Amino acid sequence: MLFSVLSLGFLVGLHHAFEADHIAAVSSVVARRSGLKSISRHGLFWGLGHGFMLFCVAGAVLLAHLSLSHRMSAALDFAVAIMLIGLGSHLIYRIWHERVHFHTHRHADNAIHFHAHSHKGEDMPHGENPHDHMHREQLPWRSFAVGLMHGLAGSGALAVLASAALPTPLWSLVYIVLFGLGSTLGMVALSAIIAVPISYTARSLTWSNHALQLLIGCTTIGIGVMIGKGAGVTLLTNF
Repeated sequence: MLFSVLSLGFLVGLHHAFEADHIAAVSSVVARRSGLKSISRHGLFWGLGHGFMLFCVAGAVLLAHLSLSHRMSAALDFAVAIMLIGLGSHLIYRIWHERVHFHTHRHADNAIHFHAHSHKGEDMPHGENPHDHMHREQLPWRSFAVGLMHGLAGSGALAVLASAALPTPLWSLVYIVLFGLGSTLGMVALSAIIAVPISYTARSLTWSNHALQLLIGCTTIGIGVMIGKGAGVTLLTNF
C-alpha cells in the first residue's frame, strides 16, 4: 500500500508538469532558445526550482503542522498569474522591439553556427554584419526562478494531500520528493517536445518562428489572466 501511494506521487508529479500554466510558463521562457539540449536544460532547471520550493515549503508545513488559508493560496496563485502575464508580455516585446531573428552563419574559423540574435539599435545592413558574439554557457537561473514561483503556489495543497495519504511526516516528505522528481522529468520531456517546433521554424524562416513565439506569448498572457481572475475572486470573497 505504501509503495503504491509513493509511486502514485511520482506519476502525479509527472502529470503535474503538463498542466496549462506550467506549459505556458516554460514555453515563454524557452521560445527564444534553439536546440534540444538548450531548451531541455531550461526545462530541467524549471523542474529543479519547482521541486526545491515544494520540498522546502510543503516540508515546513508538514513538520510544523501548519496550513495555508484559502486567501493565502489565492494570493500565491495571483502572483503566478502576474508572472505568466509578465513572461508573455516580455516575449512579445522582444519580438517587436529587439529585432531578434534566427539564422546560420560561418565564423572566421569556418565553423558553421546556428543561433538567435538581436539587431536592436544597429544601422549596418544585415549582410555586412560580422555577427561577432560570445558563446558563453550560463546557467538558466531565470527558469529556476520561474519554477520556484510555481512550487510556492502549489506547496500547501501538496502538503495536505501527502499528510492525508501517508502515516508519518517522514513518508510524506518522501512523497513530496518523488512528486518533485516526477514533475522535473515531466518538464524535461515537455521542453524536448516544445523544442521540435521551435527549432524547426527557427531553421526555416524567421517570420514563422516569430508567429510561433507570438502565439506562445498571447497564450501565456491568456492563461495568466484566467488564473488571475479566479484568484482575484477568491481574494475579494475572503477579504
